[in-house]
Amino acid sequence: MEDSMIAFQTEDGREPMPVLGQAKAEGRTFPYLYYPILENTGIVKHCFTTRMGGVSQGYLESLNLSFARGDDEEAVKENFRRVSLALGTEYDKFVFTDQTHTANVKRVGKEDAGKGLTGKRDYFNIDGLITDEPGLILSAFYADCVPLYFVDPRHRAIGLSHSGWRGTAGRIGRETMLAMKREFQTEPEDVLCAIGPSICQSCYEISQDVAAEFQREFSYYEDKILQDKGNGKYQLDLWRANEIVLMEAGVKQEHLAVTNLCTCCNPKLLFSHRASHGKRGNLGAFLCLN
Repeated sequence: MEDSMIAFQTEDGREPMPVLGQAKAEGRTFPYLYYPILENTGIVKHCFTTRMGGVSQGYLESLNLSFARGDDEEAVKENFRRVSLALGTEYDKFVFTDQTHTANVKRVGKEDAGKGLTGKRDYFNIDGLITDEPGLILSAFYADCVPLYFVDPRHRAIGLSHSGWRGTAGRIGRETMLAMKREFQTEPEDVLCAIGPSICQSCYEISQDVAAEFQREFSYYEDKILQDKGNGKYQLDLWRANEIVLMEAGVKQEHLAVTNLCTCCNPKLLFSHRASHGKRGNLGAFLCLN
């Protein structure tokens, strides 16, 4: 797709947040999404990928970042190589989550570089990563779930988490903040956060049993995150729920950027599990200290 044809549908009709950027590498243009609030710190590199800029084929076209969706392994590796070129980082410094919809967070260091891509992971059931190691690329993967970015400029520490409905109900945003405070003495009021592209409330229908969990865990905010559609069906606002979690954890409103890009509303530009009925690749969120 030509860069001039990239046009996202947004939930509020405004310009996309995160905003569209383009990197030039090897004679190609690589489109990606980024948050000015994080970029302007000057201490991190980060992005959220689109479907564009890779070599995968068919329903995985073209920047699939999953080895578990039936793609050619070499194609996925090439896609990661292109991400590293766009970020200006080293290919062997990616470190992956092991996403199982938990609220578990792990500190990683230089000994973890490459785990998930150039080497095997030796940890499991980890949906959040934190580090203060420069050059290490925190990496998490999505196709409707919510990316959460954390940057502590004061202590030069970062975090990246994967928050599906289970992670949101389990408050992985809070758990990430607590882990950063424990490991790096991070104070929530210093942290800059971003909630990344994911499924919007209008597209995210849930069952009564899932709604009941949010009614219990977010009892004071039920009217802000749930819409009762009748017949035991509800629409869940994961963006607002995660915003509540982060603000309850002490993040300042002015330090928080919330997406208006729905993966399900933009299936030609972003992978969406729900829009594709499961025939999709994975998008990636990446965060690295300079």
